Amino acid sequence: MVLFCSLVILLTTNLFHVPVQSLNNEGLALWSLKQSIREDHGSSLDHWTPSDETPCKWNGVKCMGDTVVSLSLSNQNLTGFLPSIFGNLSALRHINLRNNNLSGSLPVSLFNVSGLQSLVLSGNSFSGKIPEELGKLGLLQNLDFSRNSFNGSVPASLLQCVRLKVLDLSRNAFSGSLPDGFGTSLIQLEHLSLSFNKFSGSIPSDMGNLSSLQGILNLSNNSFSGLIPANLGNLPETVYIDLSHNNLSGPIPQNGVLLDAGPTAFIGNPLLCGAPLKSMCPPDIPNPNSPTNPHFPSQASPDPPKRGSAMSNGMLISIIVSSMIGSCFLGWLLSHLCRKYGDCRVSDSITNSMNEEKVMFKKELFCFGKEAIGTLSQKMEQYKFVALDSRVNFDLDKLLKASAFLLGKTGTGIVYKVVLEDGLTLAVRRLGGDSQRIKEFQTEVEAIAKIKHSNIVPLRAYCWSGDEKLLIYDYIPNGDLSAAIHGKAGMTNLMPLSWSTRLRIMKGLAKGIVHLHEFSPKRYVHGDLKPSNVLLGKNMQPFISDFGISRLANFTGESSKFHLEQVAMGTPEQSSPYEFTAINSTENLRSYYQAPEASKPTKPSQKWDIYSFGMILLEMITGKLPIVEVGSLRFDLVRWVQVSIDERIPISNIIDPILLHDLDKEEEMAMVLQMALACVNKSPERRPSMRHVLNNLDKLAIFTNT
Repeated sequence: MVLFCSLVILLTTNLFHVPVQSLNNEGLALWSLKQSIREDHGSSLDHWTPSDETPCKWNGVKCMGDTVVSLSLSNQNLTGFLPSIFGNLSALRHINLRNNNLSGSLPVSLFNVSGLQSLVLSGNSFSGKIPEELGKLGLLQNLDFSRNSFNGSVPASLLQCVRLKVLDLSRNAFSGSLPDGFGTSLIQLEHLSLSFNKFSGSIPSDMGNLSSLQGILNLSNNSFSGLIPANLGNLPETVYIDLSHNNLSGPIPQNGVLLDAGPTAFIGNPLLCGAPLKSMCPPDIPNPNSPTNPHFPSQASPDPPKRGSAMSNGMLISIIVSSMIGSCFLGWLLSHLCRKYGDCRVSDSITNSMNEEKVMFKKELFCFGKEAIGTLSQKMEQYKFVALDSRVNFDLDKLLKASAFLLGKTGTGIVYKVVLEDGLTLAVRRLGGDSQRIKEFQTEVEAIAKIKHSNIVPLRAYCWSGDEKLLIYDYIPNGDLSAAIHGKAGMTNLMPLSWSTRLRIMKGLAKGIVHLHEFSPKRYVHGDLKPSNVLLGKNMQPFISDFGISRLANFTGESSKFHLEQVAMGTPEQSSPYEFTAINSTENLRSYYQAPEASKPTKPSQKWDIYSFGMILLEMITGKLPIVEVGSLRFDLVRWVQVSIDERIPISNIIDPILLHDLDKEEEMAMVLQMALACVNKSPERRPSMRHVLNNLDKLAIFTNT
């Protein structure tokens, strides 16, 4: 009888394959998740078996001890829904289910996991409303519900998630107004995207308080209405604002980062007016910035006496005249430095860490006696000074006491660093040429001056006579990117650039190029992007320089010299989608930053800039010049990187050795490397837009930290 019972039990077990249940409670909860998955095309859950004691060795599961703290099943092509299992997973810190085909509403138990720090559900088909219990996630830092079908309003309890750094609700069907206090409660936000929803009502007036914001503030493609809050201009200067395709109205505030945003940031709002849009505001609409305009304090006093008004006009005329005289005198001094007083002996040149050759505006070094200065005074009327910025405040006395440092010579003139007695430092580019096309020159310079962005060197003023032209810029103090990467003759100390610094420079450079490309319907092209044209300011903030110089060269008679520097040599290797250039030892390195099609007589294209940007990225990642020597062979940098990848060489052997201390960011480096190769594709049509590149750079930290 005992034998018979044993046989029955054995047969029953083999017939129905009943597994031995040894899983702990967390394992059982995750097993229930597997049961709710209808399709697992990638077989990512095949090794989830109930015979294990814990789920800690399962694919996508991470534990601390025997406790589950992370569930990551992104890009696994899973189809199913989320069961109400999270009550047994109370120690979870990270959930990443990005890019699957999960659907249905979110279980309320998900929001009871009070220690959750990252919740990423983007790229699925979830629907329904977000439960009010969202506010229980007080430690949440990353919330990404983008690219789903959620609807309804955002619960006010969201504002209880005060540690949020990333909030992406884009591409859903959310509606209603944003909760009051949005910008006051979520002040730690670094990334915010609400685009492509149905949000309505006004933009919260306190959104300008988001002082930690980075990248893009994207509120586009909604139904926001009313005025643009002026305090949005208070956002960090590195933030790009996108308010396009809403129902906003009234004048665009002209302050802070709102000045940096080109017209594409505001298009699709028919009732908006003012710069940078072409539609001017009607005179009966008040300017929201006028009460705080710092340049016209007299506006604060209504109906001033007539005599006082005349005095103000007189003072204004005096200031303009003195500025013109002083600046034109500066132009004469610079332009005649070598040409008319070459016989004067200048004191020994002084070389500092930037290899600047020092000259002076004083009598001793410029050989100007009283007689020479008197002759100059009689010819002042031949020069014209034009201030392009209200902050131009130097005068003749200051210029006479200034020092100048020769920074270098290019195909388009000489560049000086000019230091005034009060410490104000300017960069002055001297151009030659005749006066035959002066009107075109003026028009082009004033168009360049309208390009204002925190990553573009601002043009403050210009001065011209018949055969001399001066462009006056802000001076950027930390040299150029090329010197920061490779060093420079005479530099005594080279500060190595960490990966985080390089990535910040990449993003800033990308923002500046995007602004150039989108600022005007003319679709501006820089045309000469290279590391030496990327200047570094305080905190290594990048500034694009030399924008428009190639155009101005056409009006100064120096375009032939500039063109000779641009010509690219060599032919592409047909088997590779990347440009391969035959190496010529006498060739200027500049040609390697030029897109292959730029050497042909075609209209300049923004795709040229994208190619140049890709070359700069490769140089920043590898720390190598555009020419790479491997034994007796010499490759261009693009080809060397591609061969290294094809041969599966470890990324640690590709990157700049200085970056070996940052190998924990290897995934970020690999992603940037792929972006760079996409930018230098030899086919212009296959290169991404700069907006696309910038968006991907902004998402790097999000992708690699989840």
